[in-house]
Amino acid sequence: MILHPSTAPLALALTLLQDEAIAPPPVGAGGSALVEMVRNSGPVAFAVLVILLIASICSWAIMLSKWRRFRRARAQGRGFLRAFRKSGRLSEIAAIAGNFNPSPLVSVFNEINDEYQRQSGGRGTPRNPAALERAAQTASSEALTAMESRMTWLATIANGATFVGLFGTVMGIIDAFHGLGTAGAATLRSVAPGISEALITTAAGLAVAIPALVGYNQLTAQLRDFAARMDDFGRELLNAIENAALLAPPPPPEEIPAPRRRAF
Repeated sequence: MILHPSTAPLALALTLLQDEAIAPPPVGAGGSALVEMVRNSGPVAFAVLVILLIASICSWAIMLSKWRRFRRARAQGRGFLRAFRKSGRLSEIAAIAGNFNPSPLVSVFNEINDEYQRQSGGRGTPRNPAALERAAQTASSEALTAMESRMTWLATIANGATFVGLFGTVMGIIDAFHGLGTAGAATLRSVAPGISEALITTAAGLAVAIPALVGYNQLTAQLRDFAARMDDFGRELLNAIENAALLAPPPPPEEIPAPRRRAF
């Protein structure tokens, strides 16, 4: 077929578009494309991905250990409260308190009981109730500090993982545009692979930061609940000690010897 000279450029353009439309899709589509991009990442992007992987492992290890420890402490605390409210003597509670050691309520009880024993030997009204309150506050603070261990690492990962991934993205885009300027080919096909590889680090940073942030918020809420429970238990124990001291019979008065009469 003979084409008119005026229609030759249009026919050539249609031919190129048809070739582009029927071209086979790239080999690394879907998940294999993601693996291929990670494999072809530059040294900076690969280092960022390794750092984010280590941070993700650490954050999940902290969250799982904390959730397991808090669940056990909550269960032991419920058992200790039942035993405390059924018993009427501090000596009986002190004898079984060691069975509920994972609970922070045990440390509060031990601190108050030790201070009460030092003041009055475990009987009667305490001479210094303010000292018992300070002992309860100290025990609660120490127990809460022990439960908050490694929480700062989780907060750091939640806040910093996104910025680490963004750093890898920026460096990858810089490398992509530098290669584009060196090659001199200003086409989307030439710059798209480099930019897509760079954006992987941002996605990885978000994948690490979001679970760490959710876990940190959940664990912080549980710590506040533990702190409130320890404060309530400390007040309940102080009230029990004061009530028991008021209901206890007073000690018998000491007999005063009668004065000896002088014989005349």
